Amino acid sequence: MGSFSIWHWLVVLAIVVLVFGTKKLRNLGGDLGASIKNFKGAMKDGEAEAAKTPDQIAAEAKVAEEEQQRESNKA
Repeated sequence: MGSFSIWHWLVVLAIVVLVFGTKKLRNLGGDLGASIKNFKGAMKDGEAEAAKTPDQIAAEAKVAEEEQQRESNKA
């Protein structure tokens, strides 16, 4: 009674395929895979950002501020 047998899972899988169809399930799997890939990429970017020293962060902020001032002066 604690766990389901393989036959229970096969019946559930068959019902899901009948309800949603294989095309929708394939699209869902592809979307899930793309989401995981994007999440992993964002995690790597976050780790790279966390590894920067405060001096590097301050320098990048200064450059961004200067670019923003140049853009506002052009307008």
